[in-house]
Amino acid sequence: MSQPSLARRLGTGDAVVVGLAAMLGAGVFVAFGPAAEAAGSGLFVGLGIAAVVAFCNATSSAQLAAVHPSSGGTYLFGRVVLGPWWGFLAGWGFVIGKTASCAAMAMAAAAYAVPVDGWPQRVAAALVVVAFTAANLRGVTRTAALARVLLVVTLIVLVGFVALCWASGPTRVPLPLESGGGVLGVLQAAGLLFFAFAGYARIATLAEEVRRPEILGRAILLALGTAVVLYLAVGLTLVAVLGAELPGAHTPVAAATAAVGAVWAEPVVRVGATAASLGALLALLAGVSRTTLAMARERDLPGWLDSVSERHRVPDRAELLVGAVVVALVLVVDLRGAIGFSSFGVLLYYFVANTAALRQPAGERRWPRALQVLGMAGCLLLAVTLPVGSVLVGLVVLALGIVGRAIGRR
Repeated sequence: MSQPSLARRLGTGDAVVVGLAAMLGAGVFVAFGPAAEAAGSGLFVGLGIAAVVAFCNATSSAQLAAVHPSSGGTYLFGRVVLGPWWGFLAGWGFVIGKTASCAAMAMAAAAYAVPVDGWPQRVAAALVVVAFTAANLRGVTRTAALARVLLVVTLIVLVGFVALCWASGPTRVPLPLESGGGVLGVLQAAGLLFFAFAGYARIATLAEEVRRPEILGRAILLALGTAVVLYLAVGLTLVAVLGAELPGAHTPVAAATAAVGAVWAEPVVRVGATAASLGALLALLAGVSRTTLAMARERDLPGWLDSVSERHRVPDRAELLVGAVVVALVLVVDLRGAIGFSSFGVLLYYFVANTAALRQPAGERRWPRALQVLGMAGCLLLAVTLPVGSVLVGLVVLALGIVGRAIGRR
């Protein structure tokens, strides 16, 4: 007997809210510091490049989802359109990239909630991951209603921050950003800022729930455009207030709030940033574990991960493994390293998405092939120009996954 289909009741506004809720997480609160450190005065060129690559990736995902509506995303698209190995590369890229994203979200939450650098923040981040893993094991995940609440809180905090800073003005004239690392620095910044756009293609997974397929493309444009405008406003504000103090800043939004003398608003900013980070973390932990389960069922990952709790109906072993890896990461890596490694894995994921979309026949196409070619080139370029440590670790982990699958399939 066939399974019932999902109700097609979502309109453009609903899809835009889902996309923005996925995008406006911790990235906007933490990514500008590492990006400014890499690009210097070329920061906004990097932001523009990241936005263009994100747009190409999102349109490819939407085009694929309209024909292959499934929560499997590019892991499924790669398997169906290109073959099992391509699907594995997408799935493995997603798992390793989003696992690093979980670590970055936890560290971002701790950085804003615990204003003491060093081990206090690391321990706090690890405890948050343990608590959220336990919550997910009991079937507690971020609901759609909570996503909307967190989106509203994040928007209020960010818009209020921009308005407050421009209304108050800095208490001193900041030093301008230095020239940065040239073209390579700008590309590194684009790769790091790409982390702040992660989540936009969540709209593409709504293919079975929107009233009409063309809603997906419209919603992607609106959500991505809104995020770009908001990120540009936040970035301009940070540069205007912090200037040369922005590069390397771990909590730039809080630092800028303090710099304009609005001491009373700093706790509000910290609470908003912490809430956005925690909301994204809870959803990411659940998403990574479910992709891990799907890959284990196809034997792309070890079969013992193919386990679902009879009581709570969650992928228990995958949840525990992902939680343990994230705890280890927050204890040993820094925020910039986590963001870089996350971008490497996710850019690999979207390279496969663009490749699969490029192979679709004319009858399934909704966007020009040039966008997929640009997306493929952009993903590769940003991936290989990320900080060297992120690239090397990413390549090693990617190779381990490939060797592990090859051995396991014998």
